[in-house]
Amino acid sequence: MRLARAAVHDGSSTGLEIQSVEVADPGPGAVLVRMGASGVCGSDRHVLDGDWILPSPTVMGHEGAGTVEAIGAGVTDVAVGDHVILSWFYPCRRCVACLSGKAYVCTGSRSEECVLPDGSTALSRDGERIFPYLAVGSMCEYAVVPESGAIRIPDDVPFDVASLIGCSIATGFGAVTHDAAVEAGSSAVVVGSGGVGLSIIMALKLVGANPIIAVDRSEEKLEAARRLGATHTLAAGPGLADRVRELTGNGADYAFEAIGRVETIESLPGLIAPGGKAIIVGLPPQDTPVAIDALALAESGKSLIGSNYGSTVPGRDFPRIAELYLAGKLPVDELISHRIPLEEVNEAFDAMRRGERARSVIVF
Repeated sequence: MRLARAAVHDGSSTGLEIQSVEVADPGPGAVLVRMGASGVCGSDRHVLDGDWILPSPTVMGHEGAGTVEAIGAGVTDVAVGDHVILSWFYPCRRCVACLSGKAYVCTGSRSEECVLPDGSTALSRDGERIFPYLAVGSMCEYAVVPESGAIRIPDDVPFDVASLIGCSIATGFGAVTHDAAVEAGSSAVVVGSGGVGLSIIMALKLVGANPIIAVDRSEEKLEAARRLGATHTLAAGPGLADRVRELTGNGADYAFEAIGRVETIESLPGLIAPGGKAIIVGLPPQDTPVAIDALALAESGKSLIGSNYGSTVPGRDFPRIAELYLAGKLPVDELISHRIPLEEVNEAFDAMRRGERARSVIVF
């Protein structure tokens, strides 16, 4: 057992309190990680703003990377001292989905319950159970995760970069390479230039898409999009579909929504050419229906694809992305606009709500 500082959500307010929590030693099949960095992601904001309901109190954060400090009985994938990225959707490795290579739709994971495979958590406060968000809780100095949720990476990948690989980068990269399977020379439009949208843009550049059109309301974010690979940028607003058609001829081959807003998801089919693919990457609030003209979609041969974690298989994809970063082909570090201490986490979420910053990362 050890004490650690953590950003705790009480389930009612939108703010986080920096508190001291107790972290238990790892049990069988579990890994204790001393955190090096944690991303500040829009999925956390959904919880803080009441869009998604989860058990509480909760240590927030699900994008994290650090150093293995202890392992439980039976752990063989990692060893003490290894640098690891944490996966917010740990696979059970036993269900039909996992055995068929589809860990991203594992039916045996309990990540979304915010518990370890046996239903326990390693966090407490004065005897009260605390839940780690998505079974990670990366906004804490220590995390205890299942072995399958700690993926070893090269030591020379900085922790701030590695933390983003665990969610936003993997999601955006996978949406392009796995879900959409974008081909070189294809046209693409990306609605939303936050962390995930910029990750999509980097991946589109990597695979050779052209043109790459970024859409956002923030000039700061559009500038980041241009820096990371967008060939054109458009301000969000009325007439967007017409402007996309002007740049592509008849609509984009691929359109990605990276915000999770009803109105932008509904606009996707209008941005793509007949036979094109629209990929929903951003996650809306719970129980939020979206209106799509199904007849028009079918008659034009357009596809609407849901992207869950970019169809990422952590053990396969995290090391691959890390190697692309080290080779200079995926400039993840340029996505980070602010490196902050844990105590500034609320300011980071406020900036996110205002549509500011590309990506904030907590550095421990």
